[in-house]
Amino acid sequence: MSFDWPTALPLIFAGLMGLAILIYVILDGFDLGIGILFAAAEDAEQDTMIAAIGPFWDANETWLVLAVGLLLVAFPMAHGTILTALYLPVFVLLVGLILRGVAFDFRAKVPAGKKRRWNRIFFLGSTIASLAQGYMLGVYVLGLDVGFGGMAFGALVALCLSAAYAAMGSAWLIYKTEGDLQRKAVRWLRTALVLTALGMVAVSLATPFASPRIFDRWFLWPEILYLSPLPILSALLFFWLWRQTFHLPKPDDRHAIRPFLTLAAIFTLGFAGLAWSFYPYVVPDKLTIWQAASAPESLAVILVGTAVVLPIIIFYSFFAYRVFSGKATDLTYD
Repeated sequence: MSFDWPTALPLIFAGLMGLAILIYVILDGFDLGIGILFAAAEDAEQDTMIAAIGPFWDANETWLVLAVGLLLVAFPMAHGTILTALYLPVFVLLVGLILRGVAFDFRAKVPAGKKRRWNRIFFLGSTIASLAQGYMLGVYVLGLDVGFGGMAFGALVALCLSAAYAAMGSAWLIYKTEGDLQRKAVRWLRTALVLTALGMVAVSLATPFASPRIFDRWFLWPEILYLSPLPILSALLFFWLWRQTFHLPKPDDRHAIRPFLTLAAIFTLGFAGLAWSFYPYVVPDKLTIWQAASAPESLAVILVGTAVVLPIIIFYSFFAYRVFSGKATDLTYD
């Protein structure tokens, strides 16, 4: 029995695109979150926070480029449909990413008196990018509804995703810093967790009611039994992490990475729920993976290129995080 490549190739690329999006949300989520937390940090703390993300933030955004690139070349019809509906928020997202990128470099090169201005721009760019991503997620969940209801839900998800990024940033600071800033990061995490949980509950409740098809995938028997571990595990992890925030930091800084890994697991469970809800559609209830996919011959060529590029990205990411492991040191530019 021969392997059915025309059926398998779109599935492979949908999986690769989903993986790239998930990794981006987890990794770039923490440095976007640290940018948001600039609003609550003092000047000296902001330097340490920049040092905690400095070696990683450019590489983290590579996963967004990969995800959008795969959407463009592997699912061009979906790319056109999604960008047509989300043109303005995508533009706002790019403005936010440009602002934070420029501010990241300029804050280190301007006279000391103007540094605070670029710190505000770094906060502004990070916040704009996070809100734009959350808004796009909310509109996408409701089937690219750009009416009042879709916009209102997008605004809610925008706020909650920004809080989730702030939680990721706080968890990363718990791992990468020490002293007063680390203790302050624990308090930030405790606050952000509330809105993060609210956001996941809102998306989880809205998604099944976005269409009868998604409702049936979640609430018919025996699907409801098979899928019940996703919300149950997410709730348990949230509760466990909330309890842990009252015991952090631990003596000798033990298990400082656990809050970040726990949030990464929660994000993964939430992403798995969304993937199950929308499969086999890449544009909800409009285009399936196979309808939106490029020709099998094109996908085969793209797969060869992806097989070369993806291991390089993975290797570099592991290498960078390995080399720059440990606590963030004082920021210098000599």
